[in-house]
Amino acid sequence: MQSKAATVAEYLASLPPDRRIALLEVRDVILQNLDTGFEECMGWGMINFSVPHRLFPAGYHCKPEQALPFAALASQKNYMSVYVMPLYGESGSAESAWFRKAWAKTGKKLDMGKCCIRFRKVEDLALGVLGEAIRRVPLQRFVAIYTTSLAGRRPAATKKRRPAAKK
Repeated sequence: MQSKAATVAEYLASLPPDRRIALLEVRDVILQNLDTGFEECMGWGMINFSVPHRLFPAGYHCKPEQALPFAALASQKNYMSVYVMPLYGESGSAESAWFRKAWAKTGKKLDMGKCCIRFRKVEDLALGVLGEAIRRVPLQRFVAIYTTSLAGRRPAATKKRRPAAKK
């Protein structure tokens, strides 16, 4: 359910009261633990916490006109979600492995995709672990992790050329 809201306030105002309250609580945890330099904005129809172009001019590799996303909050059709980009990957990254282990210690069930944590109510979340996950990756470290991961990517596949026809 991608929102067309232009501002965070507009996005939050458009939500049903129960979802607004839940997302505000998660937003507060993110804001309390977010390193200076990140900016809150709207992107991809959800609340984003991003590295602005003035600090990372290249932007997001998939869409360079967008600031580099670090975390996001969204109200989907059947659940709400919080995205934390440093956790991207099944369990291959050190941050993802730490996060899954810390979450398991809370006894709460983790409903997670590659970096998306899905929840129906805020009580489903281990907010302390989420806050620590945000705090563990300051802006400069996130940019370094991101640029290193881009450097390790394979170049886009190119079309194979057919041999020239013999005359």
